[in-house]
Amino acid sequence: MATIDLHPQYVTDSDGHKTAVLLPFEEFQELLADLSDLAAIATRVNEPTQSLSSLKAEFAANGLL
Repeated sequence: MATIDLHPQYVTDSDGHKTAVLLPFEEFQELLADLSDLAAIATRVNEPTQSLSSLKAEFAANGLL
């Protein structure tokens, strides 16, 4: 995942405490996409792994390479 260069703007109350954050819509969409990717990774963390060579062999056997 690439680092997102965020440009937040903060909403503050009368005492100067930050109460909300505004992001450009495109940056917000990128953050949502990254969160979705991380959620997918988290649900698959206990799945068995497969080596690249094994995966290539499986694809070749199925005519995908």
